[in-house]
Amino acid sequence: VQLQASGGGLVQAGGSLILSCGASGSINGAIRMGWYRQAPGKQRELVAAVTSVISGDRTNYADSVKGRFTISRDNAGNTMYLQMNSLKPEDTAVYYCNAQWFGGVWSDSWGQGTQVTVSS
Repeated sequence: VQLQASGGGLVQAGGSLILSCGASGSINGAIRMGWYRQAPGKQRELVAAVTSVISGDRTNYADSVKGRFTISRDNAGNTMYLQMNSLKPEDTAVYYCNAQWFGGVWSDSWGQGTQVTVSS
């Protein structure tokens, strides 16, 4: 399954963006999907993830985005989203989406990055 991230752009501090991650196939079996970001000169870091558990989907967020970002997945539409509100200049980075499957062994897929730039 190939992933394609979109929705990045230039926004002023305090603004909002919605990132989308479309999949070429079904994401129903993806155990975990997430958004990562990488700023210049920094390591790639997890921003938000949604994990399928028996009781439903469980989400987790980096402390720096809690209360501002919301991750969601639409299995029927094979798409994952990241709603980003109250954006800050330090949110500037290339954002990547990732999906992980387990079929005896773990496998994953990465989307190409989408640039998010937040001006002060």
